[in-house]
Amino acid sequence: MAKTPHAIRGTQDIFGAEAEAFAFVVDTFERVRKLYRFRRVEMPVFEKTEVFSRAIGETTDVVSKEMYSFEDRGGDSLTLRPEFTAGIARAWLSNGWQQHAPLKVATHGPLFRYERPQKGRYRQFHQIDAEIIGAAEPQADVELLAMADQLLKELGIEGVTLHLNTLGDGDSREAWRAALVEHFRAVKDELSEDSQERLEKNPLRILDSKDRRDQRFVADAPKIDQFLSDEARAFFDAVTSGLDAAGVKWARAESLVRGLDYYRHTAFEFIPDEGSEAAGKLGSQSTILGGGRYDGLMESLGGAPTPAVGWAAGIERLAMLVGERENPPATVNVVVENDACLATGIIATKILRANLIEAELFATGSPRKRFDKAAKQAPPVLLVFDARQGVARMRIVGDHMVRPRVEALLADLEGPLETQTTKLTTPY
Repeated sequence: MAKTPHAIRGTQDIFGAEAEAFAFVVDTFERVRKLYRFRRVEMPVFEKTEVFSRAIGETTDVVSKEMYSFEDRGGDSLTLRPEFTAGIARAWLSNGWQQHAPLKVATHGPLFRYERPQKGRYRQFHQIDAEIIGAAEPQADVELLAMADQLLKELGIEGVTLHLNTLGDGDSREAWRAALVEHFRAVKDELSEDSQERLEKNPLRILDSKDRRDQRFVADAPKIDQFLSDEARAFFDAVTSGLDAAGVKWARAESLVRGLDYYRHTAFEFIPDEGSEAAGKLGSQSTILGGGRYDGLMESLGGAPTPAVGWAAGIERLAMLVGERENPPATVNVVVENDACLATGIIATKILRANLIEAELFATGSPRKRFDKAAKQAPPVLLVFDARQGVARMRIVGDHMVRPRVEALLADLEGPLETQTTKLTTPY
């Protein structure tokens, strides 16, 4: 007998209450993105490898260690997308979406990274993503962050604070970078191996290192505020005052950075408060949603300078915070107790669904057990079909407010309609 294959390590099969939580996150995201008038986009699952290597950076762990890349039959190097932003930037350039600027877009779907699977992190994972492209004003940052804040609230995720920093404009960032190199070079031999490697290539990344050897020197490292130009300072002030006006709780996080050179101005993460329920569920993997302004990205892909800002969040992590959700019963369970009434039951179910009433048909298995199986779910209304003396009979059980509408929709079905209002004995 052939051995049953198993799922690939780092992937998962989602079912039941976990799948309902996953769907709740996606449905809530779709509802909120419509409130904020973000347009839906669908992106290819794979792109030319250069899209990600140029956009994310050759020296990053994502490109050098984590991407799923392969050569297709035509000899092209292709990569399963490890993130959304690079593909959206490529689409902006190749499809002429500049005509829609400023463009607000949102999407969700699977992404792929070869990394060690751990709590809330998989090799095939899913994200929601929102971007505003072609808007240089700080109000775009405020709009995105207000949207993210409302999303978390509507998901019922509490005890979370927006951590916010500025990376300044290009000149501010370069001056800060030079000061960081000088600071950390003086203690290079005492830094972790990763930070020693990052020192010349990506010194900002040392600031968010979790290694204790590095953290000793981070506290007294130069701060971005020392190097901010007047324009960069005014931009950040406009973002924070806008967030205050929008009622978004935030905290300054001076060590929050983005390592790639095309990031500018705002960088942010929503992080659980210490001791909160969210922190307890996520453990050390604390970032719930994060992003920033990436005004230099389009140039790395051969486009004109284009201001842009965006964020992304892992659906699996959000679903963990939402908690398992049971699939509620249909509004109406339709029970065919006698197979002679099957056609009538099918017609009734079709009418209900066509009028946007959730209905589930119970017409398989033992006819004697169908009613019990349907009633056990405790639906608001039970619609039961049986036959006596060759005549189809319909009765309605339950006194939910949807009952009069069900009666009206099915009034023209053949057979007498009994107006029984017996309450279900199964507890709700």
